Amino acid sequence: MTTDLQTGGTAAAREAWRDWLKSERRLSAHTLIAYEHDIDSFLGFMARYLGTAPTLAALSKLKPAEFRAWLAERARQGMARTSTARAFSSVRSFFRFLDQRGLAHNASIAAIQTPKLPRSVPKALSERDMEELLDTPSEQEREAWVDLRDAAILLLLYGAGLRIGEALGLAKGTVDGLLARGGDTLAITGKGNKTRLVPLLPQAIEAMSAYSAGCPFMNALGPTHAFFLGARGGPLDPAIVQKRVRELRRQLGLPDSVTPHALRHSFATHLLGAGGDLRTIQELLGHASLSTTQRYTDVDAARLSAVYRAAHPRAKAR
Repeated sequence: MTTDLQTGGTAAAREAWRDWLKSERRLSAHTLIAYEHDIDSFLGFMARYLGTAPTLAALSKLKPAEFRAWLAERARQGMARTSTARAFSSVRSFFRFLDQRGLAHNASIAAIQTPKLPRSVPKALSERDMEELLDTPSEQEREAWVDLRDAAILLLLYGAGLRIGEALGLAKGTVDGLLARGGDTLAITGKGNKTRLVPLLPQAIEAMSAYSAGCPFMNALGPTHAFFLGARGGPLDPAIVQKRVRELRRQLGLPDSVTPHALRHSFATHLLGAGGDLRTIQELLGHASLSTTQRYTDVDAARLSAVYRAAHPRAKAR
C-alpha cells in the first residue's frame, strides 16, 4: 500500500489521507470539506512559492521559512486567525499521516506554533470558535471509539450545559433508557443533590448512541456503571477530558481560558445572546440563584443593544 502511494505521489497521498479521515477518524462531511480545502490552499501556495507542484520529496524538505511564508500569506489576505489555526491543524494532520505511512518526514513543522488569537479573551467562546472546536479531530492516533466518546462528552457540555462531573456521572442504565425510548431529555442530579430536566440536541443523542455502539467494554457493564469509560474500561477521569480540550485549544490557537467549564459557559452565553429567557437558562444550568446565572452569562453590549432596539416599543417609535 505504501509503495502504491509513493508511486502515485502527492495526489494519491491526499486521497488516502482523506479516506483515513473519513473511515478512521469519522469526520463529518462538513469537516472533511474544510480539511480538503485547507490542504488545497496549502499545496497551491507551495506550488507558487516553489515554482512547481510539490512532490512528496519536496514536502519532506520544506523548512520553517516556507511554512511561515504560507501563514504570512494568509495574514496578508485578511484570513481570520481562527481560520488559519484550523488550516494549520489540517496541514499538521496531513504531514503526520505522511510520516506515519512512511511517505514523507518533515521535522520543521514542529517548530511552527499555531497562531494565537489577538484579543483579550472572553470566558465564553464565539459561536464560530465553538463550531471549530467541536468539528476538529484529534491529532493523536487513537481508537475510533475514543474519538466518539470525546465527541459525545463535548456535545453534552456545550449542547446541554452540563458540568463535567454531571456528564461523567451519567450511568449506563440512564443513557440506555434514553436511547431505548427515543427520548430527548435527561434527568441530571447536580449540586445540592437537586435534579433538573435537561433537553438534548439530536446531535448529542446520536453521538452518545455512536459511542455506545463502538465502545468495546459497553456490553460488560451493568446499569449502574459509568457510561463514559477510559481506555482500559474503567470510569473516565475528568483529567482526560481536560487534556482533550487543551489539545483542541492548542490546535486552534484558542486562549488558555478554554476549558471544559468554558463550554458550559458558552452554552449559557449563546442561549442568552439568541434571546433565551434568563430564568429558563437558570433552570437548565441548575443554578439556585438567578444572580449566579447573570454573572455566568456573557453577551456583548452591541448584541444586547441590537435586541433592545428591535424589540422595545419605544425604540421602534419615531
